Amino acid sequence: MPQVRCRLDALLAERGMTLVQLSERVGISTVNLSILKNNHAKAIRFSTLDIICKELECTIGKLLTLEPQ
Repeated sequence: MPQVRCRLDALLAERGMTLVQLSERVGISTVNLSILKNNHAKAIRFSTLDIICKELECTIGKLLTLEPQ
């Protein structure tokens, strides 16, 4: 079964941005962003996806990928 994976760490690295900086810009706690970044999130709100993608200037498809297990 395929698994959804988050590419937040790669996107941050490409932009020279830290998780703390993203947290401050989007108003989401560093802890919650870390859970997402480390692929431990069980769910994510569309509004959260929207604000992260707007700040990182990316699409949801760049942030989340579907990988085989």
